Amino acid sequence: MKVRSLFISDVHLGTRGCQAERLLELLRDYDSEHLFLVGDIIDFWAMNRSIYWTPEQNTVVQKVLRRARHGEHVMLIPGNHDEALREYDGVSFGDILVANEHVHVAADGRRYLVLHGDEFDQVTRYHRWLAVLGDIGYNFLVRANGWISRLRRGLRIPGYWSLAGYAKRRVKSAVSFIFDFEDAVIHAVRERGLDGVICGHIHSATVKETDGITYINCGDWVDSCTAIVEHMNGRMELIHGWKPAALQDAANDAGSTLNRRAASADFLQEAP
Repeated sequence: MKVRSLFISDVHLGTRGCQAERLLELLRDYDSEHLFLVGDIIDFWAMNRSIYWTPEQNTVVQKVLRRARHGEHVMLIPGNHDEALREYDGVSFGDILVANEHVHVAADGRRYLVLHGDEFDQVTRYHRWLAVLGDIGYNFLVRANGWISRLRRGLRIPGYWSLAGYAKRRVKSAVSFIFDFEDAVIHAVRERGLDGVICGHIHSATVKETDGITYINCGDWVDSCTAIVEHMNGRMELIHGWKPAALQDAANDAGSTLNRRAASADFLQEAP
């Protein structure tokens, strides 16, 4: 499928949790004019403890480099896990431009601030040791996901279920943190007179409108396997890595059909 822009964040290459195979499927399914890598693409934090690098992760890097060589506009916006790259703001490596933030003008004219988002995370900014400790705990849950996935496959249970995602949704403080993060980002975007924001960092994918500001989070490729695509008309859509593009289209068409049927039913009921 040809799209105008593809936004991916929190891949965490170099870790056991990185679901590079699913990301490769997405990169094969979607051809884009612009590719934005919205932070935490390579996990230098985890690689300082131990390096886990698979052939599939290497293929992800090669595929991104190939897309850049073939004329796709590729931009890397560093996050906190690959923050060493922030020193190279404005520098290009292999046709990939590094930028700490970027204002993206969509096809419909709306302007989005694109940044990783850790700047709005008080724990990451002021309590680094606590952020590292939380990262270790999260990585343990992600590794447990692998054991659970193998068990589910052995029992022939369909679908994907994430222990890390479940724990994050169930912990009240985590939910409160997500909303505080979103509010802080939205406030900053409004002050800059922009229409929306596209970020990552908190591994919580969503597209939503809040008081006239479009808040978009790309999610991650450790737990949820999600990305954002901008269609040729500027429409932003959240996509899931475990659904091929054809299934995404079928689901969208089905949703549009249901909406049209509902609207027709409402019209008939209101007609005299």
